[in-house]
Amino acid sequence: MKTFEWEELTEAELFVDACYKGLRRGNAGDDPLNRLVGVSNQGGFRILGTVESPRLIVITTSLADPDWPDELDHESGLFTYFGDNKSPGTELHDTRRWGNRLLRYIFSCVHSDVEQRRKVPPVLVFSNAGSWRDVLFRGLAVPGAEGLSQVDDLVAVWRTKGGQRFQNYRATFTILDVPAVTKGWLADVKAGNALGTPCPTAFRQWITKGTYRPLRAKPSIEIRDRLAQMPAEAHKQRLLHKIFERYTSDPFAFEKLAARVARLHLGSVTALEVTRPYRDGGRDGIGLYRVGTGASSITIDFALEAKCYSSTHAVGVKEMSRLISRLRHRQFGVMVTTSYVHYQAYEEIKEDGHPVVIIAGGDIVNILVAHGISSEASLKAWMEAEDP
Repeated sequence: MKTFEWEELTEAELFVDACYKGLRRGNAGDDPLNRLVGVSNQGGFRILGTVESPRLIVITTSLADPDWPDELDHESGLFTYFGDNKSPGTELHDTRRWGNRLLRYIFSCVHSDVEQRRKVPPVLVFSNAGSWRDVLFRGLAVPGAEGLSQVDDLVAVWRTKGGQRFQNYRATFTILDVPAVTKGWLADVKAGNALGTPCPTAFRQWITKGTYRPLRAKPSIEIRDRLAQMPAEAHKQRLLHKIFERYTSDPFAFEKLAARVARLHLGSVTALEVTRPYRDGGRDGIGLYRVGTGASSITIDFALEAKCYSSTHAVGVKEMSRLISRLRHRQFGVMVTTSYVHYQAYEEIKEDGHPVVIIAGGDIVNILVAHGISSEASLKAWMEAEDP
């Protein structure tokens, strides 16, 4: 990892995934972003300019809040960010740092002409580096994404806390294919000339043509080991254990839960039926997945297999072979387990190119958290909704 010390920040350029170190005094003045970019020391939203006329936006995230799971998808280049109305008692746009008003403003400029997009400032995304106030630069972002309509890229979602309901924004940004942001361009941006000579090509194309060029990074290792398949955070481990405890003695009930998880994960499932506990033909569920929309769409059959195993009991070659052998031509399979898939079985799936989606224990929890099921109480309510 490329790392910049405090003394280097005033001259340092912004490199994707580089670390920028703050001081170690234990107060807000340790924050490196003021020295690095020129914004304030605190807050998820930090701007230069005004909410009505911003010149630069800096977004910071921990990527570790279970209630508001911001997410950076390296493969697609999409960044999902939740606004700053994270507790009841205030209106959606009446937040202390006006972050949600800022989101509403820049997203209103996306689906319009070039003159409106010119009003959208560069958005710099940083995440916590895990030590003191050090940060990682995640990239230059713009609001929206290719293929997302104006009703999908900025969505007001309802949440409940302490028995009170309130709204917050879920915003989708695209991290542009810009490996580095220069100090020269930042100087132009601060001066109100974002499209000056140093402007990155990907940002200029988005402003002038509305074209998204996301920074996509295909993983070099496609075979996940046990640690990569299981939840690392303590609260997610507790959620997974609650699922295992509830269904370990009732595999058929777990199959129904696995079907619900698969629906959440796959999205475009038009039908999914859990088969009978006996004589199921080697499949715990069968379903239809839709590709495309409207009259031009097609459906693809898939088979579901569910295994409620403890965290130390791997899904092995035998179980995976059983699922694969039951797949018919032009079908794909889905394996849902509270455990993990053994490395050898995982390796064979990848090397032989079998069309199998693996939803391991960590995936289950991440899927639920992404859909607002992030506490033991909300998990219990979700499980009891169809399995009282």
